[in-house]
Amino acid sequence: IELYDKFFKAAFPRLVERLGIVYTPVKVVDFIIYSANYALQKEFGRSLSDENVHILDPFTGTGTFITRLLQSGVIGPDDLEYKYTHELHANEIVLLAYYIASVNIENVYHDIRGEAEGEYTPFNGICLTDTFQLGETSGGEVLFSEMFPQNSKRVQEQQKAPVRVIIGNPPYSIGQKSANDNAQNLSYPRLEKRVMDTYVAKSEAGLNKSLYDAYIKAFRWASDRLDPKNGGIICYVSNGAWIDGNSTDGFRKTIEKEFSSIYVFNLRGNQRTSGELSRREGGKIFGSGSRTPIAVTLLIKKPQQTGKANIYYYEVEDYLTREEKLELTSHFGSIKSVPWKSIKPNEHGDWVNKRNEGFAEFLPLAPEKKFDMKTHSFFTTYSLGVATNKDAYMYNSSKIVLENTIQNMIDFYNEERIKANSIDTYEIKYDATKIVWTDMFIKSLNNNEEFTLNINQFTTSLYRPFFKQVFCYQKELIQRTYQQTKLFPLPDSDNLVICLSGIGASKDFSVLISDTIPDLQLIFNGQCFPLYWYDEHKQDSPTLFDSMADPTPSSYIRRDGISDFILERARSMYGNKTTKEDVFYYVYGILHSPKYRETYAADLKKMLPRLPL
Repeated sequence: IELYDKFFKAAFPRLVERLGIVYTPVKVVDFIIYSANYALQKEFGRSLSDENVHILDPFTGTGTFITRLLQSGVIGPDDLEYKYTHELHANEIVLLAYYIASVNIENVYHDIRGEAEGEYTPFNGICLTDTFQLGETSGGEVLFSEMFPQNSKRVQEQQKAPVRVIIGNPPYSIGQKSANDNAQNLSYPRLEKRVMDTYVAKSEAGLNKSLYDAYIKAFRWASDRLDPKNGGIICYVSNGAWIDGNSTDGFRKTIEKEFSSIYVFNLRGNQRTSGELSRREGGKIFGSGSRTPIAVTLLIKKPQQTGKANIYYYEVEDYLTREEKLELTSHFGSIKSVPWKSIKPNEHGDWVNKRNEGFAEFLPLAPEKKFDMKTHSFFTTYSLGVATNKDAYMYNSSKIVLENTIQNMIDFYNEERIKANSIDTYEIKYDATKIVWTDMFIKSLNNNEEFTLNINQFTTSLYRPFFKQVFCYQKELIQRTYQQTKLFPLPDSDNLVICLSGIGASKDFSVLISDTIPDLQLIFNGQCFPLYWYDEHKQDSPTLFDSMADPTPSSYIRRDGISDFILERARSMYGNKTTKEDVFYYVYGILHSPKYRETYAADLKKMLPRLPL
């Protein structure tokens, strides 16, 4: 525990960030081992001790899963030697952890065997390899073949083994927080294509980035690695956000189809929430190692079985501490004793917190196609808030400080640009005190684009709820403006936007109104619905119903954000004096209704609002 919680974080912070290293509590490890053994006996009439039951921990860390398996007594004394030398497998990519795991596993084995001094049997089932990389070539990638020929032989032997049981704690990282970290996740084209062809293909969500998270890839890899002839069991402790995530609907639909039985023990602990909701989630199983919800998932694959999986679900009660959750896990012992609830997913792939079918009868807030003037939705367009990816440089309470900060960043960028484009071997400097190297900045540098500061682009932005900041609205310095340039084309453009929680928010639904440019995280991945939007004058001619705004050399035509369809419908119900501005504030009012939010809470986390009229 000391090694993982202190040494790795302090000595190799970028490695921890990229690989998502967290330590697994022993009580959780034991629960997984006994659950895998019980499921194997129940579904296949075999046990972990039996011959020809190959067991793999693909992300072994310091070897906790294999050592606890040896100590558990699940493997009988008569089977221990053969299992240890032939059918236990473990992979680790971090060299230090690999050596520690080897020593730990070997010491535990010899302590159990009580072998005399000199009768030492090494553990040849462990490989120094990147598990995900093993499937990237037809024969399996053999890492470090020249430096470690014996290791390469082990990898090849493991590849031939008909693995029946895969257990472990897969990596958690989805990627670096900033390009300055220079800690990008590695790419695995074949594995990622499998994710795309299965999990992504079945998803109804627009954004699927979370399906490429390392722990999701681990499920995909393990699903494909199990013995195709005889099937087997996967049991992971992992990020549990997939259980109710909007973007992981395709993952849920796929495993329901690919497996015969699924058990999900939800330990919760989501600390990406706040307030009462966070307190209800209870303690974090991994302590400071992870802020995500945690779940133990056991998947049973029986090749001969057809139809969808039987799904069993249990989540711990509210307010349990970390220690209470671990004690409960130990009390259950395995999936055999858990009071499961059977789950029947709906057509959308919801397993828990299912959406209200009546929600679909309301009118959508957002159009299917943006800027569609004939839409039957409330608004003709909408946009995410501005994403600078360098907030510390683009926002400030002081205009003077902001100007100095951005100027220093631009000066540093231009210096690096000149060097990079004049020296072939030059590597740009990653210095978070001077710049944030977003992919947009890298592209601009490679194109030798010079930046200059335009203080006329300074304006006010609603950065966080009730917290406005001076903001540099200079487009080439901003990572993503989305459609905000249509809602606020100029720093002083007149508009109102209703900003609400984006899809998949971990916190309760929220809504604010703003008369200035909103930041993306004003509210979680906030979507903004405008009273107006603007066309450049040179592109379109105004109609009788449009008004000219900002009559400057760059003039714009102001369009209505509320659709004509909705206005006509509202007037038929409330009279001809009803205006689009009335409808705009009607939307804002309904979105604040406690009854509406409570009734459709699950729906508002999974999709953009729909409203009655």
